[in-house]
Amino acid sequence: MRNKSRIIKEFILIAILAVVSSVASTAMAAEPIGKRIVLKNGMVLLLAEQHSIPMVTVNMAITAGSTAEPGDKPGLASLTASLLTQGTKERTASRISSEIDYIGGSLSTSGGEDFASASLRVLKKDIRTGLDLLSDVLLNPVFDQKEIDRKVKETLAEIQRQKEEPGAVAGEAFQKAVFGAHPYGRTNDDVAAYLPKLTRQDVLSFHAARYSPNQAIIAVVGDVTEKELVPLLNEYFKPWRKKEQKQPAYDKTPVIEKTAALRIDKKITQANVVMGHVGISRENPDFYACVVMNYILGGGGFSSRLMDNIRDNRGLAYSVHSGFAAQKEPGAFQVIIQTKNESANEVIAETLGELRRIQSEPVSEQELADAKAYLTGSFPLRMDTSAKIAGMLTSIELYNLGLDYPQTYLKSIKEVTREDLQRVAKKYLRPDNMVLVVVADQEKAKLKY
Repeated sequence: MRNKSRIIKEFILIAILAVVSSVASTAMAAEPIGKRIVLKNGMVLLLAEQHSIPMVTVNMAITAGSTAEPGDKPGLASLTASLLTQGTKERTASRISSEIDYIGGSLSTSGGEDFASASLRVLKKDIRTGLDLLSDVLLNPVFDQKEIDRKVKETLAEIQRQKEEPGAVAGEAFQKAVFGAHPYGRTNDDVAAYLPKLTRQDVLSFHAARYSPNQAIIAVVGDVTEKELVPLLNEYFKPWRKKEQKQPAYDKTPVIEKTAALRIDKKITQANVVMGHVGISRENPDFYACVVMNYILGGGGFSSRLMDNIRDNRGLAYSVHSGFAAQKEPGAFQVIIQTKNESANEVIAETLGELRRIQSEPVSEQELADAKAYLTGSFPLRMDTSAKIAGMLTSIELYNLGLDYPQTYLKSIKEVTREDLQRVAKKYLRPDNMVLVVVADQEKAKLKY
C-alpha cells in the first residue's frame, strides 16, 4: 500500500493545483495568448505584450535543425548554431559578449532536431541594442576557422565524456535502434565520425541555405507594443532575404516487428534500461489523450503506476518514468529505469506488465480525475515567466496549435475519457514490438530477453 502521508501530500498538491487551474482558466479564457503578424520579409512574429516589468524576451526558431542537415554530415546543424555568437563581420566573439553583458542582457543560440534556436533578454530601454546584436549574429556570422576548430574540439571532448555515462550510452543505443537512418536516430558516434572532416565551407553553405526569414519564427514577450516592435524588426532584419527551401529527403524509421534486445556490458553497480518504440507527433489529434494516459502509466512521478509498482511496492528501482517525445515528426515513446543488475529481468517484466494492463483494463475514475487535476492545475506553471511564454508561442507556431492554445489545452485534457485512454494505449503502446536496451554488468544481470 502507498504511504499514507504521501497520499495526503498528493491530495493537497492536487487540491492546490486545481485552485490554480480555476484561476488560470478564468484569466486565460478572455483572449488569445498573443498576436500573429507576418513581417515584410516573411518572418512570423508572435507578440505577447506584458507591461508590468520593463523587460523584453525574444525566442526564435529557425528550421535549421538536424532534420535539415545532409545525411552524411551529422552534427553540422548544431555546430553551425553554436558558432553564430562566435563572431560576425563587425564584432568579435568577445565584443558580442561584452556588449550584451554591458546592458545586463543575455543572448544565446543553440541547435536542435527540428529547429535551431536563438534567445534574447534585455531591458525595454536596450531593445535596439539587443535586436542589433541578435540580427547581427543571425545574418552576419563569419565562422572563423579558429572558432570552428575550438567548437569541434569541445564537442568531441563532450562526446567522449558522455561515453562514461551509462544513461547516455543507453539513450544513444536506443535512438539508433528505434530511428535507424532517420535524423532522429543520429548519434554521438555519427557526429564524432564526421566532425574531424567538417570544413568551413560546410558551415557557410548550411547557413546560407537554411537560415532565412521565411523559415523563422520570432516570439516576443514583454514591455513593447506592436506599433513599437514591428518597425524595429523591419529595420534590423531588412537585409535578411527570403529563400525557397525544401526539406532533405531521409529514410523512414524502421519497423520493429518483435522485441529487439541490445545488451551493453559495463562493470557498473546498477543497470540502465531504456525500452520503447516510435510514438506520436505533436500534431497528432490523440496527443492529449496520450498525455493523460502516460501520466497515469509512468509520467506522473510518484503518482504513476510504474513508480508505485516498481519502486514503492517492490523496491526494485531507483527511478522509473515513461514519456512521449512528441516532435514535428513522431518521436520516441520510452520507459527509462535504473535498477540493480540482479533486478533487471524482474523490472523489465513488471514494466511490460504495466504496459499491457493499461491496454487491457480501463483506468479508474480516481486515476483519471487525479491526472486531469494535475495536468490542468500545473499548466499555469508553464506560463509563469516571459521566457516560458515565448517558448510556448514558438511551439504554437511550429506545431500549428493556435493562439487559443492555453484554452484548448485545458479543454482537451478535461474532455479525455477512460475509453480514450484505453484506445490510445492499444494504438500507441507496443509491448511486444519494442527496442530494449540494457547497459549493465551483463554477468550479474543475466538477461532473459
